[in-house]
Parts: sequence; structure tokens; C-alpha cells
Amino acid sequence: MDTTLFIQELIQKIDQLTARVEQLGKENHRLQLDVQELKVENAELKARLNTTSKNSSKPPSQDGYSKKPALPKPIKGQQGGQQGHSGTTLHQVENPDKIVRCLPLACSCGHVFTEDQLVITEKRQVFDLPQPRLEVTEYQIHKAICPVCGLQHKGIAPEGITAPAQYGNGVKVYTTLLNVHYKLAFKKIQLLFTDLFGYPINESTVYSATQICYEKLLASETIIKSKIIESEVAHADETGLRVEGSLHWLHVTTTKLFTYLFVHKKRGELAILSEQSVLKDCFGWLIHDCWSSYFNLTNVKHGICGAHILRELQALIDNDQSKWAKVMKALIMNTYLTPFEVRVKRRQSIESRYDLICTVADRLEPPPQKTIGKRGKYKRTKGRNLLERLVREKNAALAFAFNQQVPFTNNLAERDLRPAKVKQKISNCFRSEQGANIYARIESFISTVRKHDQNVFNELLNTLDGNNFITSKTGW
Repeated sequence: MDTTLFIQELIQKIDQLTARVEQLGKENHRLQLDVQELKVENAELKARLNTTSKNSSKPPSQDGYSKKPALPKPIKGQQGGQQGHSGTTLHQVENPDKIVRCLPLACSCGHVFTEDQLVITEKRQVFDLPQPRLEVTEYQIHKAICPVCGLQHKGIAPEGITAPAQYGNGVKVYTTLLNVHYKLAFKKIQLLFTDLFGYPINESTVYSATQICYEKLLASETIIKSKIIESEVAHADETGLRVEGSLHWLHVTTTKLFTYLFVHKKRGELAILSEQSVLKDCFGWLIHDCWSSYFNLTNVKHGICGAHILRELQALIDNDQSKWAKVMKALIMNTYLTPFEVRVKRRQSIESRYDLICTVADRLEPPPQKTIGKRGKYKRTKGRNLLERLVREKNAALAFAFNQQVPFTNNLAERDLRPAKVKQKISNCFRSEQGANIYARIESFISTVRKHDQNVFNELLNTLDGNNFITSKTGW
């Protein structure tokens, strides 16, 4: 065989093998990327299956039968009120509405007891509801003709009494409470009225009552907004609502004494800086859940909800067995449980340990990776996202530790939003944007009334009559 031909064939085979090796190398690299992407996707799906109310924003109601009690009983099987529970035992009153005398029968010898021989030995009181009924007040409008000059004079009915038969303010307040605060649909309110009072109140009457309350509460809402603006600490949050078939957002800004809710089509900066929002006018501390749009507010000092951080750290512990997350969670919890004066003295030590954990985590968390063939930001794991947030917003994350007026959580805002989720579960959505606005203003007022330990029914009734405790109080 010719040596030259042999060498040429050998070189050709080597070239073919080299090309094949390069092709296999490329395929292997592509497969490795696919495997890595599938691992990330698999981890995300597992994390989604493992989410609970302890490691995510998932509500406790969705934990199912595996949900653990918030405060476990100290003794297994112990029934009744637990230690520390503030009971509401029914107590007797001094002046009952009705007295029924239980007299002894005649003696077996035939003697009948006289009044002076009877002695009260025991009192038992029953608290019950009388048969409910509507009280009907008739206004008789009289007229008279002056016998001297012949002019005719006619009596004037009180303001608001304009129809031959109409419901009073008490009914309007009651139906408004049932619809807004107790989440009953118009049809159920009609059925309840029929069952209790025998009057099938019209659905339009109920809606008109809420509309009247909404308009009458405008002045109260203005005062509530001004008091929140003046507050040193305010809480903010938002939640989705279905309005007219599309997604809207219910925003809340709240303090310990005042609550303000409003509905907007947007969740972020457009809503936060809108005319409806008060956040652009606040200058104190703002506590929130680290939603990026809040950080666009430069006029406030920011504090991040510690409960949200702990849940995200717990998710990393549960799903990734993250060691740095476990250490960071311990640091935050220990700092929270440490008395404030001690925290301030140990500030340098706490911040140094916080920085050290973030430095170690930076080496442990996978760096951002570019997905081939996809545009946009580099893909980050949940651990990397949380780490970068903790580094970037260190002062906000530790605000609770060194500022006594800053609370650890944003629970105040979340509690004021929770009734809207119940409303949505019952009614599914608001038929109109106006209906959502009515709900927001009335619920804001009711929450504020409760925070001041006032009677909700009486204050709504006072609102319809002209002034409630907010508008009538001087020196706010």
C-alpha cells in the first residue's frame, strides 16, 4: 500500500475523530446546561410543594390538616381556656329588665307562706334576645289656617324624612355593617331582614345606604389621612382585588390609631405616588415588606418586616438546607429577643456579624447565570435574591434593632388588609370600582373606630346624623 495514501487516510480519520470529539463536547456542554436548568426547575417545584405559612406568604388557612397550632397546649389533652387566655365570662347585672319570682309551694302541713316569710336566697339571670322588630315612628304633618289673616301654615317634617314610608338611619347603618364589615351579600341581607323583621329590604336600598355612608365619611377620611401623615411610624401594604373583572390593588397605610385604605389599578409606583396615597407626604418611619416601589420614597425612613425575612430564611433552610440562612435567622431572632438597651450597646457586634454572614453567603449562593437563548436579567436563585436584598437594605432590615419606635413586623398593615380577603372569598369580586371605593372608605373608618375602642354602630349612626367622634373632636 502506498505510504502517502495511507498517511492521507490516517489524517482524514484523525480530522473526522477530532470533529466528532468537538461535536460531542458541544452536545455534552448543552446537555450539562439542560441538566442544570432542570435541576433548578426541579428545586423550584419542590420548594413550591414544601411551602407553608411558616416559610412563605401562603396563608395559614391553606396549610391543611398539617397546620400546627400557633400556641401549643402545655399539657396534652387539656380542655377549656388555656393559661393566659383573657376570658369574657357573663356576669349578672344589678338592674335586670324583667324579674320572675320563683315562689315555694305551700307546706305539706297546708300552711301558705306570706310575703314577709319569703327570703331571696339565690339569683339566676338569663341573657336572651327578644323577638326583633322594627320600630315604626309616624310623623303626622299638620296644617292650620290663621283665623285672622287667612294664611295657611303647614308643619315641617325632620330633615331626611321625605317619603310616605322609608327606612331610618338605624336600618341604614345596620345593613351597611352587614355588607361591608360582616361581608354579607345583598341577597343574604334581604333574607336576614325577612327572617328577623318580616321586611324583605330591597338590594338597592342596601346599596344606597352604603353610598350615603361613603359620602358622609369624606370629612372623617380627610382627618384620618392627616393623622397618618403626622405619625412617626406608619405601615404600608397592598393586596390584589378583583374589580370589574380585572385585577386591582387595595393599598393600606395604617398606624396604631388610624387606618386608610384605597383602591388603585396599579400596585407599584403609580399607585404609591398617586393623589389617593398619603405616602408621598409622610416623613417618619415606613414599615413594609420590601416591595421595591416603596424604596422610591426618599422622604421616609424605611423598615423591613422581620417576619417576611424570617419566612424567606426558613424556606431556604427547609428546601436547600442552607447553613447561612440558619445562622442569619438565629442572629435576627436573638437580636429581636434582646432588650433594646442591650442591642444598642452591642450594635457594632450585631452589624459585624450580619456583614460576616452575608460575606460567607456570597460564596455559598450560586452567582447569577445567563440563560442561553433568553433575554432579560440574569437568573438568580431565591437565596441569591434574598442575600442581595439583605446586603442592599441592611439599614432597613436592622431598623427594628436600634430604633425603639420601629416594630419588628408589618402585621399591623396585614391585619387591616385581611378583611378584604374574606370579602373577596365570599363575593368573589366587586362589580364596580365605585363599590370597591365604598368598601375601602367605610372599612377604613370602622378599623379606626375599633382602634379607638369606640362603638362602631353608634359612630356610623352619628356620622349619618352629622358628626362622629373624629369630626367632632377638637385638637386632633
